[in-house]
Amino acid sequence: MFIGIDHGTSAMRFAGDTGEFRISREAAKDFKIADLSRICPVDEIEGIALCYSMGDNIAAITDIKKVRNRGLVSREGAGKHIGGGTRVYDEVAASGIPAVVMPGLHRGSPTDPRFKAYSHQTSPEKIGIAYEVTVALGPDFIVSDVSSNTVTLLVSEGKLVGAFDACVFAPGSKHGALDVDAIRKVDEGKWTANEAFQHAGVDFSVPEGERMRTVAMFSAMECAALRLLNPRAKIALAGSLAPVIAPEVNGLLGCDVAVYDEWCASRGLVKIARDVFSGTKEILGLDVDL
Repeated sequence: MFIGIDHGTSAMRFAGDTGEFRISREAAKDFKIADLSRICPVDEIEGIALCYSMGDNIAAITDIKKVRNRGLVSREGAGKHIGGGTRVYDEVAASGIPAVVMPGLHRGSPTDPRFKAYSHQTSPEKIGIAYEVTVALGPDFIVSDVSSNTVTLLVSEGKLVGAFDACVFAPGSKHGALDVDAIRKVDEGKWTANEAFQHAGVDFSVPEGERMRTVAMFSAMECAALRLLNPRAKIALAGSLAPVIAPEVNGLLGCDVAVYDEWCASRGLVKIARDVFSGTKEILGLDVDL
């Protein structure tokens, strides 16, 4: 049995072949490795693929025993720091169960160098999403993960080309890019930059009746922008808002859109764990370092 662990914005999601469960990041502060018995007996787990925060200090899918600082350059940065993800990571590391840590995409990653105009492209769980989507859509696709934030990736010929991170382009419900008003508030000392990021989603900026239409429009714009690099790429949506915005995105792009739910990342991570521990040396263009 193999396990995938998605460190999401609001929750931790755990998946295996026989089941899955989610807990809030707050509740994850009490996580114990025995909790994985909700999926299967712990002694039957052959390998785990694990995400933690931004994953910006590793560029390969890496054996957890080789990872320093949980794969981070620094804990400082965009997003909430709660402690649940740290607890899960440390429990897995101490368990002795074979595990790999997923990297994010950043300037050290083997993506198109033009995307490295920005220091960070996406966090690690989106690699799990992409691996799940490629099973159904093949080697050329764009997937936009839409929930508290919006992150969109391009895969061409089975390799990750690049991505738009949440603080660069499209807003989600809670997070988004810092606009002129947000920059002013930071300069005036009313908010930290991280607080501004956490108040840049449509829940704070757009009337309620327009929020999902706004998220859909910007998600579709990210997909359309990435299609410049691969006009034949199929389109997919993932995340908790995917089923809500899919009809609008479909209409804006004028094409069929595949829809995946909030379990897409953890299910894809299960497949990554299985393949990595079966000897696969490369996943979507990322090296495996065991």
